[in-house]
Amino acid sequence: MADSIHHIAIQVDDIARAVDWYTEQFEVEVTYQDESWAMLAFANMSLALVLPGQHPAHFALEKQDAGLYGPLTRHRDGTASVYIADPFSNAIELIQLPE
Repeated sequence: MADSIHHIAIQVDDIARAVDWYTEQFEVEVTYQDESWAMLAFANMSLALVLPGQHPAHFALEKQDAGLYGPLTRHRDGTASVYIADPFSNAIELIQLPE
């Protein structure tokens, strides 16, 4: 079975303004939002809006064995993740969902 993409993260300078723009332009559900990041749910995947300097632009894969790639950082939503890079320096977040 192929791995699943959980979300794509893009950097924006203003989370609230970006959320407003995306929700005005597209049919999307805001599943989380604060001053530092937001998660928007589309029908087939999610889009994370992150601030430069806090998170790199990246894509996240669901991996229940994410801990094999390095120490996991626990998040307030119950997930845990680790960032790795491909040979071209693209950031990839391996995210372990709560059981």
